[in-house]
Amino acid sequence: MERQRLIESLFAAAALSFLAIGCFLVLRPFLSALMWAVILCYASWPGYRWLEPRLGGRRTLTAVLMTCAVAAVLVLPFVIVGFTLADNVSAWVIAVKAWVADGLPPPPSWVSGLPLIGTDLAEKWNALDTGAGLADAALLVLNPLREAVIAAGAVIARGTIEMGLSVFIAFFVFRRGDELALGLRQALTRLIGPRARQFIEVAGGTIQGVVYGILGTALAQGVLAGIGFSLVGVPGALFLGLLTFFMSLIPMGPPFVWVPVVVWLISGEHWAAAVFMAIWGFFVISGIDNIIKPWLISRGSQLPFVLVFLGVIGGIVAFGFLGVFLGPVLLAVGYTLLLAWNRGERIEGEGAGTAPTEPVAGV
Repeated sequence: MERQRLIESLFAAAALSFLAIGCFLVLRPFLSALMWAVILCYASWPGYRWLEPRLGGRRTLTAVLMTCAVAAVLVLPFVIVGFTLADNVSAWVIAVKAWVADGLPPPPSWVSGLPLIGTDLAEKWNALDTGAGLADAALLVLNPLREAVIAAGAVIARGTIEMGLSVFIAFFVFRRGDELALGLRQALTRLIGPRARQFIEVAGGTIQGVVYGILGTALAQGVLAGIGFSLVGVPGALFLGLLTFFMSLIPMGPPFVWVPVVVWLISGEHWAAAVFMAIWGFFVISGIDNIIKPWLISRGSQLPFVLVFLGVIGGIVAFGFLGVFLGPVLLAVGYTLLLAWNRGERIEGEGAGTAPTEPVAGV
């Protein structure tokens, strides 16, 4: 009898293992979109809670409106940039051709006075001050630019599809959010005991802090950068604004976009626009990072620079386009839960033999 029960248990475990593996293989192509949908819903759940009673408790209508709002913020910009990418490329080509036709101004006198490299730099500058020399240099820029734009278009198209899929999944998560949260709490309680509530609170606060702090700040910087580029008449302002959004996910990333724009304006002797763009870039685009991010991320934990960087790069490698957003969030949750667990273990060790210690609510 005991042997029969053992065999039945083994068969049951094998069947459950095969079922779990099969479900994973089926969901594997949608894993990143599913995780991002859950993160989006959790981060925007206060908005859902605020809207639901004002719509008479109609959960489906509330879920539809929340899904449309998320789509307008996250999907619509990619769609607009994707449709205008060809126009942006044409504008860049025209701008480069005009730059080639105008030629370069003569080098400033201080260039030749630079130690070691001054003479060679002045000679190369003068060599470019001809139609042929400048055209050759432009080809070195245009050919890689064309390939980069084609690759960027494919990435944007694939990313828009993945983002749209995550928003579609978010609708169903919004509708059943309470049930999913209850099931998660019960499952974690069975796995890790009474500390499940604490870990859920810590993870939830971290998710909201990272999504609001990192992604919210990046969105604000991308929008402000696009406005600044449009005001100075830079070709492809929308695409450059989207590029600023992605670079904002990496600390000190936006200057890699707006500083070349300032240099381009200076080379065209657009002095007023260059000064405005430099001030706008330094005080508005980059400066807002020090104002908005600490306020938005206050509910979570401040993620170290190396984890943000590794989260973005590793997220892209692991999950593709959505990994840009998933990577920092997952690392932030793991990092914060590790700190909470370590702090809880220390407290439990110090309190041995004394009154029970309250569970840690955060870090």
